[in-house]
Amino acid sequence: MLSAPISLPTVLIGAGIIFLFALALYPSSLLRWFQRKRYQYEVTFSLYMLTPTEKFIFNSILFLFLSMVSIAVALYLPRHVKIIAHRAYYYVSGDLLKNGTTSGVLGSSSAAAGSVLAEHAPTAVAEAVGSA
Repeated sequence: MLSAPISLPTVLIGAGIIFLFALALYPSSLLRWFQRKRYQYEVTFSLYMLTPTEKFIFNSILFLFLSMVSIAVALYLPRHVKIIAHRAYYYVSGDLLKNGTTSGVLGSSSAAAGSVLAEHAPTAVAEAVGSA
């Protein structure tokens, strides 16, 4: 018989060790899926024939490139989609935006250019008509 009683924490620790050992021997389907995807990645890009240093350099460059692309998409795509949507609305309806200008979409520099054009357009038209 056992000389000392077995406590609950001891049993739980033992069960945890057995569980981790079973996971190490029999990988789960999720772990096998990740292993298969890693294998496909290495075979697709021929990384299996590179040294570990070369793999690290390639993966670092790929990670930096994908990070920059994702940051650029997150920063600039919403504004670009807004501009395209406003242009499509103008082409379909033939109308300007609700406030009658495009300064909200194109920025303050285009609004300043539009006000300069509005100031000089009547004189330019009058000069053109007068000279003809």
